[in-house]
Amino acid sequence: MADPVHWARYHWQRLISTENRAGSSSSNSSNKCYQSSKAIVKHRIVIPCLGHFKEEYEKVSKLYMNNRIRTTKYTWLNFLPRNLFEQFHRVANLYFLFLVVLNWVPLVEAFQKEITMLPLVGVLTIIAVKDGLEDYSKYKMDKQINNLLTKVYSRKEKKYVDECWKNVNVGDFIRLSRNEIIPADMVLLYSSDLDGICYIETAGLDGETNLKQRQVVRGYSEQVSEIDPEKFSSRIECESPNNDLSCFRGFVEHSNKDRVGLSKDNLLLRGCTVRNTEAVVGIVVYAGHETKAMLNNSGPHYKRSKLERKVNTDILWCVLLLILMCLTGAIGHGIWLSRYAEIPFFNIPEPDGKSIPPTLAGFNMFWTMIILLQVLIPISLYVSIEIVKLGQIYLIQNDIDFYHEKTDSTIQCRALNIAEDLGQIQYIFSDKTGTLTENKMVFRRCSIAGQEYCHEENAKRLESYQEMDSEDEDSADHQCDSSTPMSKWQGDNCRAVNEPLNRKSLNQLSGSYPALGGQGEPGEVPHSGHVAFSSPIETDVSPDTQLLGKFSQISSHFYQQSEEASSKVSLETMYITDFFLALAICNTVVVSVPNQPRQKMRHTSLGRMPIKSLEEIRQMFQRLSIRRLSSSPLPSVKESSSESPNSFVSKLSIFRMRLASPALDGAAQRAAEPHNTDSPENSQVPQEIDMTNVAAGCEHNSAASSVESSPLPKLCYEAESPDEAALVHAAKAYKCILRSRTPDQVTLDFAGLGSLTFQLLHILPFDSVRKRMSVVVRHPVSNRVVVYTKGADSVMMDLLRTASEDTNNSEMEQKKIKERTQKHLDDYARRGLRTLCIAKKVMSDEEYAEWLNHHFLAETSIDNREELLLESAIRLETNLTLLGATGIEDRLQEGVPDTIQALRKAGIKIWMLTGDKRETAVNIAYACKLLEPDDRIFILESQSRDACAMVMSKILEGIQKNTSDKKSPSQNPEDVSAGLSAQAPGFSAGLVIDGRTLEHVLHDSLQNIFLELTEKCRAVVCCRATPLQKSVLVRLVRNKLQAMTLAVGDGANDVSMIQVADAGVGISGQEGMQAVMASDFAVSQFRHLRKLLLVHGHWCYTRLNNMVLYYFYKNVAYVNLLFWYQFFCGFSGTSMTDYWILILFNLLFTSVPPIIYGVLDKDVSAEILMQLPQLYTLSQKSVAYLPSAFWITLLDAFYQSLICFFVPYFTYYGSDIDVFSFGNPINTAALFIMLFHLLIESKSVTWIHTAVTVGSILLYFIFTLAFGATCKTHNPPSNPYWIMEKHMADPVFYLVCLLTTCVALLPRYVLRVLQGSLFPPAVLRARHLDRLSPEARREAVKRWKDGSAVNCRVEFQATSGSSSSATGAVSQEESTARVSPTSKTPFQACPRDGLVAGTCSSPDIQEYRWLEL
Repeated sequence: MADPVHWARYHWQRLISTENRAGSSSSNSSNKCYQSSKAIVKHRIVIPCLGHFKEEYEKVSKLYMNNRIRTTKYTWLNFLPRNLFEQFHRVANLYFLFLVVLNWVPLVEAFQKEITMLPLVGVLTIIAVKDGLEDYSKYKMDKQINNLLTKVYSRKEKKYVDECWKNVNVGDFIRLSRNEIIPADMVLLYSSDLDGICYIETAGLDGETNLKQRQVVRGYSEQVSEIDPEKFSSRIECESPNNDLSCFRGFVEHSNKDRVGLSKDNLLLRGCTVRNTEAVVGIVVYAGHETKAMLNNSGPHYKRSKLERKVNTDILWCVLLLILMCLTGAIGHGIWLSRYAEIPFFNIPEPDGKSIPPTLAGFNMFWTMIILLQVLIPISLYVSIEIVKLGQIYLIQNDIDFYHEKTDSTIQCRALNIAEDLGQIQYIFSDKTGTLTENKMVFRRCSIAGQEYCHEENAKRLESYQEMDSEDEDSADHQCDSSTPMSKWQGDNCRAVNEPLNRKSLNQLSGSYPALGGQGEPGEVPHSGHVAFSSPIETDVSPDTQLLGKFSQISSHFYQQSEEASSKVSLETMYITDFFLALAICNTVVVSVPNQPRQKMRHTSLGRMPIKSLEEIRQMFQRLSIRRLSSSPLPSVKESSSESPNSFVSKLSIFRMRLASPALDGAAQRAAEPHNTDSPENSQVPQEIDMTNVAAGCEHNSAASSVESSPLPKLCYEAESPDEAALVHAAKAYKCILRSRTPDQVTLDFAGLGSLTFQLLHILPFDSVRKRMSVVVRHPVSNRVVVYTKGADSVMMDLLRTASEDTNNSEMEQKKIKERTQKHLDDYARRGLRTLCIAKKVMSDEEYAEWLNHHFLAETSIDNREELLLESAIRLETNLTLLGATGIEDRLQEGVPDTIQALRKAGIKIWMLTGDKRETAVNIAYACKLLEPDDRIFILESQSRDACAMVMSKILEGIQKNTSDKKSPSQNPEDVSAGLSAQAPGFSAGLVIDGRTLEHVLHDSLQNIFLELTEKCRAVVCCRATPLQKSVLVRLVRNKLQAMTLAVGDGANDVSMIQVADAGVGISGQEGMQAVMASDFAVSQFRHLRKLLLVHGHWCYTRLNNMVLYYFYKNVAYVNLLFWYQFFCGFSGTSMTDYWILILFNLLFTSVPPIIYGVLDKDVSAEILMQLPQLYTLSQKSVAYLPSAFWITLLDAFYQSLICFFVPYFTYYGSDIDVFSFGNPINTAALFIMLFHLLIESKSVTWIHTAVTVGSILLYFIFTLAFGATCKTHNPPSNPYWIMEKHMADPVFYLVCLLTTCVALLPRYVLRVLQGSLFPPAVLRARHLDRLSPEARREAVKRWKDGSAVNCRVEFQATSGSSSSATGAVSQEESTARVSPTSKTPFQACPRDGLVAGTCSSPDIQEYRWLEL
C-alpha cells in the first residue's frame, strides 16, 4: 500500500523541482551546469541498513522511493475515468458532450437520444482503445524491468542474494558482474580492477558506445579484497535527486569525521552496462523514479504545429457561424408561431391546455438548432488529421533516399504531430561541427616553439583517401589502429594494415542496452558496435619530414646533457618533446584491445608465460603494496594545515617517485585516460631534471628497442571527442604512443626515451566557461609537478606568462614564440582548421600544496561546488608557458554546399551557431556557400552594450539609406520565379558576431535592433557561442519575429537549441545520441534536410492544408442543406433526411476519400521540387491556407448547398412526395458533389483515389438500400421504408443528381480551367514539367532557373552599383561615432577536399569595433 504514497511524493517533488528550475533559469550562464537541475535545497543522507545504523535507517528510508518504476498512466481501476477526463480536455469533445446532454432535454430534443451519442462514443472508444494498448505495452515493459534480478546484500543471511530490481532500496549494497546492467544510481565502493576502475557503457542513456571510466571512492580503492558491508561505518551526504547527468555533488563522511568528496566519476547510473570489470560493489543513493535516468525520461515532448493553431482559430469562426444560423432559426421560429398563433396545427398546446409563448419557443428552438446543425463543427476532422499525419510519417520513414549505408541508418520521425511544420520553415539554426562537417578530425598542421610544420606528406595522404572507393573506407571504419610504431614511419605508405573486427550492423544501440534480454553469460563479451573516431582517415597520420628529423635528437643522452643545454636547438627539442607528451596524455582517452571488444589494455611484460614465475608474483605483491600507499585517504584539512607544505606533498607522492623506477615500468601499468606530461618552461628547465633517474631512461630505451622488434597487441583509442582522438593519433605517429591509463598514472612509449609513467594527480575537465582542459602530473624524470593545459587560443593567450621590465632571454623568447604562434593560429583559422593551444606550467611542491588545500575544500563541498571548482581551476591555470598549437581539419559533409544553396533559394535564412573561433567559422561559412564571395560581411565585435548599440545602428543606417530606393516591388506570393530576389532585396550582406558580443545583443534593450539588422542580412554566423546562447537566439527569433524555426545539431550542446525550436533535427553522428533523443526528426546527414523540407515538408503542408479546407467545405455545405430546409418547415428543427443517414454521412460515407487525399496527393513531383527550391515559398507563405482561401471555400460551400437544395426543390415543386422522398435526392446529389469536388482539387489521381471514391459511393447506396428495406419505423414517426428502392427506378432521380452535380461544380471547374490556361500558378507550371520528355524537362527547368537568376542579378546590380557610396556613407558616419572599419585579410572559401586556400575570390569583409578612447 506504500506505492500510492511514494507515487504522490514523487509527483510532488517533481512539481517543486520544476518550480525551482524555472526560478533559477535567469542565473548567470556560468552556473548552467547545475542550475537547471536544482530540486530541493535539503541534502540527501544515505546510510546502510546494517549495524548501528538500523534505527536511523528506518527513519530515513521512509523518505525515499524504492526502485520500482511505473511509466504507465493508468491502472485497471482508473483507466476509464482518467482516460475520459483526459479526452474531455479537448474542446471539441466537450462541445459534443454538451450536445449529447442537451438532446436529452425533452423541450429541445432534435434527434433520437442514442443517435446523438453515436459520433462521440465512437471517437472516444477509438482513442481509448489506442491509449489502452499503448499503456498496456508500457505495463508489460515495466513489469519485465522491475522483475530483473540483481545481487543485493541481505543483513539476515549475511551474503548477497538475488533480488528483483523493484525491491532495491536506497542504502542497499549491490554487487554487479561484467555485462550486467546497473539497476539504480549507486556510489562505487569496490572494483575488482586493481586500479579501482569500473568501465561502463552509457549507450542506454546517451547513445555513446565508447567506454567511460568510473572510479572507486578515494580511500576505498586500496582494498585488495571485496568490501564487507557489515564493516561499512560511513555515511553519504549528497544532493537531492535531479536530472543532471553531468554533475554529482556529495561526500562520504567517515566515523572519524573525515570527509572524501564525491563527483560524477564515483557514480554508476541506472541503465548503464558494466564492462571490463569482473565485479563491482556500490551503495544505492537514488532508486526508481529518483534516478537520473528516470528523471530525464520525461516522455514524448509535445509541440503544437502552426496549422493546428490555425485550425482552432477557424473552428471558432465556424462556431460563430453556427450561432448565427441558430439565431436565425430561433428568430424565424418565433415569427412563424406569432403569424400562425390562431392555427392549432402550428402551435400545439401543452397537456394543461396552455400554449408556449413564441419567445420561449424561439429560445428552445435555438438549442434544438444547435443539436440539428452540430455537424458544422467537424468532430471527425481531429481524428482524420491524426490518421493523415501517421500516413505522412510512414511515407517519410520509408523514403529510400534518407538511408545512409555507412551508418546503416535512416530517418527517424520522433514527433508525429508537426510534420506539416517542415513545409513552413523560415529560419534554420545549424551547428557546425558534426552537422555541416563530418566530425572526422584529421591532424593537419602544428606549430611548436613558434616553428610551423605543414605536414605536406599528410596532405598528400588525405588526397589519396578522397580518391578511395567508398566501400573500402566503409569496411575500414570498424578497424582499430595498430600500435606498432614502425607502421607510422612509412611516408606516403603510412597506412597501417589492421585486422578488422567482426562486422555487425552499426545500428546496435538497442542491443547495447539489453534490459529486457536477461543477464549475459559470465564469459560472454558482447560486441558493442563501432568505435567512434577510428576511421583510417582519422587514425593514420604521416609525420612531417622536418619535424621527424628533429626527433632523432631526443634520446637518453639528450637528457643526460640537458643541464648544460642552453642553446636554441636544445630548447626547441625540449619544447617538441613536451608538446607531444601533452598531446598524448591531456585527454580522457580509454585504451582497449580490438580482438577482445570492450576489454581494456593492460601493459604487461612481453613474452609472458601462462604460469607466473616467482619473480612475477613478487612484483605483483609489490604493486599491491604501492597501490595501498598511493590510494590512502587524503589527510583532513586540519591536519594538512598543520604540516609543512613539503611534508604534506611528500606524503601524497611517495609512491609516485617509486613508480618512476625501471623495475616497475612495463609491469604495473593499467588502462586509463591519457593525460598531459611535463615540458620545459624556460631555459632553466633542463636544470630541473633529476639526474638520479637518468639510468631509468637508459633502461627504458633498451626496453623500447625490444618493443619494436616484438609484436605488441593492437590498441584501440576510445575518445569522448574527435579532437582528443586526432591528437592522440598524431602523437602516436611520432612514436609517442599512449599505452595505458589508470586514475593514478599514464604510461607512454616515447621514441628514444622508452616507457615513461606519469603520476596523475588531478584532472580539470573541459567546460564551456574556461574553454580549456588541464591535467596535473608528476614527471617521472624531473619529479616535478607539471600542469598541462590545452584550450581555445582566445582564452589561452591571456593565461601566458607576461614579460616583466627586466626580462631575461627566455622570457623574450617566449614573447616571440607567442607572436609567431598567434600568426600561425590565424592562418589555420583562415584555412578552416580547428585550433588548439598547448601550454604547461611547472609548480614547486609548496605551490602545489597551497593550491591543493583550496581544491580539497572545493571537492568536498555540496553547495556551490561548481563555482568553487571553477575558481580553483582558474587559480591553477595562470602563468603558463606556451608550447605550441595544432590545426585539425574537419571536412564538410557531402552535399552540404548544394543543400545550403537550395535552402536559401527556398527563402530560408540560415544561421550558423558554433563554438569555434571567428576565422574558422567564417571560412567554413564560405566553403559551404552560406556566405558568397559577393556578400558584404559585417563583423560585429564590441566590449560594451552601448558600443554594440552604436555599431548596429550605424550599420543599419548605412544599409537602409542605400537600399530604401532600390527595394523590389511587392510580388504575388505565388510568383516564385524571382524567389531569390524576394529574399534579400538590396544589400547582399552577412553578419558575423562572437560570443562576447552576443551577451550584449541578447539584452532586452538591444534585441529589436539586433533582429532588424539580421533581417537585412542573408546569413548570420555566431562564433564562440555557448549552448545557452544558442537556445536564447532560437527563442528570440521564434518569439519576436513570429517565425517558424528549425534547429539542427549533433551533440549534447545542441539539445537546448533543438528543444526550443519549432522543429528540431538531430544528426546521428559520432558524438552519441543526445541530440537525436531530444529531436523531433533525426537524420544521418545534413544533406537530407534538402528533401525533408523541400519535398516532404512541402507535401505534408499542402496535403494537410487542402484536406482541412475540404473538411470545412464539406461540413458547411451539408449543414446548409438542413438550414435551407428550415425556411420551408417553419424553422421547426426537423430534417428531410433520416437521422441515421444524417449522422453517418460525414462520419462514414465521406470520411475516407479526404484521408487518402491528405496522405497521397502530390501537387508537384519530388524531382521538380528538388530542382526548383523556389516552390517551397508557396508552403512557407501559407499560400494554400490564407484567410481569403478559407472564406472563399465557405462561400463556395454556400453556393453549392443552394444549388444542391433548390434544384431538387424546384424539380419536385407541386408534387405530393413525402419528406424523405424529397430529402433522398438532395442527400445523394450532395454525396456526388462532395466526392467530385475532391477529384477536381486533387493534383494527382491514382488507382487508390479512384477505388476509394467508387467504394464510398457503393457503400452509400448499399447502406441506404439495406436501411430502407429493413427499417420501417427505426426512428418514429419517420418512415424511410423503400425510399431509395423507389428512386432507383425513377429516371427523374438520376437526372436531378446529374444536373445538380454539374451546376454546383461548374464554377469551380471553370475557374480551375481558366486559371490553368490564362494565369497558371507556379505549382501548375511546375506540374506541367512532369509531362515533358526528360530532355525537354531539363531545358524547361534550366530556363526557369535562368529566369530566376536574371531577376536576381538585375536587382542585385541595381543595388550594388551604389555599394561603394554605401560603404563611404557608413564609414563617414562611423568616424563621427568613433567606429572604424578595419580591413582584414580576405578569407578564402575552402572546398571540401582539404579546405585548401586560394580557390575562391576574396569577399569584402568589414569589421566594426568600438574604439575605447
